[in-house]
Amino acid sequence: MPNDNYRSYLHLHLIVFIWGFTAILGALISLDALPLVWFRMSLAAAMIGIYLVYKKIPFLLSPQVIARFLVAGCIIALHWFTFFKAIKVSNISVTLACLSTGAFFTSLLEPLLQKKKIVWYEVFFGLLVIVGLVIIFEVELQYKLGIALALVSAFLSALFAVINSKFVQKHEAPVIAFYELMGGVGFFSLLLWVSRAFTPTFFSISGSDWLYLGILSSICTAYALINSVKIMQYLSPFTVMLTINLEPIYGIILALLIFDDKEKMSGPFYLGASLILLTVVGNAVVKKIKK
Repeated sequence: MPNDNYRSYLHLHLIVFIWGFTAILGALISLDALPLVWFRMSLAAAMIGIYLVYKKIPFLLSPQVIARFLVAGCIIALHWFTFFKAIKVSNISVTLACLSTGAFFTSLLEPLLQKKKIVWYEVFFGLLVIVGLVIIFEVELQYKLGIALALVSAFLSALFAVINSKFVQKHEAPVIAFYELMGGVGFFSLLLWVSRAFTPTFFSISGSDWLYLGILSSICTAYALINSVKIMQYLSPFTVMLTINLEPIYGIILALLIFDDKEKMSGPFYLGASLILLTVVGNAVVKKIKK
């Protein structure tokens, strides 16, 4: 079990790096947030569906279980929508920094939904993330809409992580991911159909966008989602969410390298982002001491 935990933690860091690159792809793709997420989830669901058939993994479940997966899929769909919308109305750095508040939301949601005791140091580290966020907010007021959207995205991400930690104890990760993606696709398809957005223009996408969508759907969604769910067999939702706080660091560094001046922020912003990084280190140290 310790070796499984160690390998899972390293694997989680690889996935978090991939998620950091997701923000870059979101900025590069010219589509608006809703069609972007719809195409992402549709392509990823198709890929996982093919994988299930190829591997002969049984995926027929009871209607009640499937319904729970579909609802969770709506949550992750809304998380991705608010995430990409925040990038579109602000920038990558602000969105990723605010997204790290997911650890604080998880420290509150996990005891509430799983009937566990509140762990004082988890709340403490979550509050440190909030302090880092306040520092960022005070100097980047021009991005207030992006900050608000990113905070909603962080809450939905935390809720999804806590819910999935229960699913993975009883079901195969690819099966969970498949139904969750289908739930998100169905939910957004309904919204797009009601708004009459399914037009020839909707499906007219440039070659570069198809390329980025392919990477986003395969590596950043199908691969990352399946394996992040698997990891929850060995790591707690809070540890997963706190490690995901490294996503802003990876993403901000990548954004600076790729977009240069567009992503350069003020000194206090990086102070707040550094405080967020320290919470990840602090959590790891405290958990090691307690063990």
